[in-house]
Amino acid sequence: MTETAAHVESSTPGPIHSCAIPVRWTDFDRFGHMSNSVYVELAQEARMRFAIDEFLPRGLEIPTVFVRRLDADYLAPVLTDTTAVTVDTQVISIGHTSFTSRQKLKDRHGKICCIIEVVQIAMDLHTSSPRPISEREISVLTRAEETKALSNGSN
Repeated sequence: MTETAAHVESSTPGPIHSCAIPVRWTDFDRFGHMSNSVYVELAQEARMRFAIDEFLPRGLEIPTVFVRRLDADYLAPVLTDTTAVTVDTQVISIGHTSFTSRQKLKDRHGKICCIIEVVQIAMDLHTSSPRPISEREISVLTRAEETKALSNGSN
């Protein structure tokens, strides 16, 4: 029996997952600015780290998700004095078969240089079609069990 969420619509943002991703000298153009495509690559790496850090320690497989939409807002350049970009990833909404993440990419000074929003669809590889996000996946995406434990511990 598979666990599925009957109807999930959440717009309460989850906790922030933060990681530093080293940059390479080839990530920069001849003007000393990080190339636009690299922001998307770094965001993808951060989403993978989020999945590894949040699902695997709980004994869960990383769910199969496909990117449906990606929107990048380039606010400022990352310059060559930055050796690692900090990426803050936060799930900002969860639907029945998809969820949206917001990622803030910061340079070495902590300045937000790009904000990326990504809609990801949970997929069933056997049918090649979207599937409902399970209750357990929702609890990981929102870290609901940690929030509940913290609130119970403060009583």
